[in-house]
Amino acid sequence: MHTSPDQDPIPLLQAHALVFARNDEPVFGPLDFSLHNGEVVLIEGDNGAGKTTLLKVLSGLLEATAGEIRLNGEPLTLARLSHQVALLGHLPGLKADLSPMENLRFAIGVSGLRAGITPMLALGSVGLEGFEDVPVRQLSAGQKKRVALARLLLVPAALWLLDEPYANLDREGIDLVNRLLDAHARRGGTALVTSHGAYAFTSGTPRRLPLRSPA
Repeated sequence: MHTSPDQDPIPLLQAHALVFARNDEPVFGPLDFSLHNGEVVLIEGDNGAGKTTLLKVLSGLLEATAGEIRLNGEPLTLARLSHQVALLGHLPGLKADLSPMENLRFAIGVSGLRAGITPMLALGSVGLEGFEDVPVRQLSAGQKKRVALARLLLVPAALWLLDEPYANLDREGIDLVNRLLDAHARRGGTALVTSHGAYAFTSGTPRRLPLRSPA
C-alpha cells in the first residue's frame, strides 16, 4: 500500500491547533497534522481519545471548538464537503427500504460520480453481484458494509474518512478494504482510518497519527 506523500507542497488536508470540547471538557487537541495525496493514515488512540469525534469534525458533522482545517490549502467549508470528503461511520448510512442500487444512485445524486465507474461495477467490485435489487434491510451486517464500500468507490471524493471500516467483515472483506484503500491511494486519494483490529492493513503499513486524551 502506497503511503508516501507526493511532491505537492500543498497538503490535501491540514489541521492546525484543532480542538474539540464537549460541555467545556476537552475531547482532543490541540492537533496539528497534514495529509498528502496518496497517503493512508491510521488514527491511533485508546477508547475515549476522540478518534470518531475527530472524523466527525473533519466531515463537518461536528464543529471544532478551536483551530483551523484546510482542504487543498483553502478553509474547509460545508459547501465543499459533499464532493471532496466521504465519511464511512460505524453505521453504514443506508436507507433500509431501498435496494443497494437505489442507495448508490441516491449517493451519486448528492455527491456526484467518479469517472470510470458505475453502480453495477461498484457492487461487483465488493462482491454483491445478484444483490442489486434486494432491500438493504434484508442484508447481513457485512453485506451492508459492502454496500457502503461500493458507495465510496462511486463518489469522486479525494479524502476518505473511515471509522472502523473492518468491522462486521470476514477475512475476505478485510482484504477487500485493503485493496480499496490501495487503489484509492494509487489514484492520488487520501484516507484517514480508525481501527482496533490487529488484522487491519495486511497489505502494508500506514503512517500513524497518535491521538491521546487531554490530560
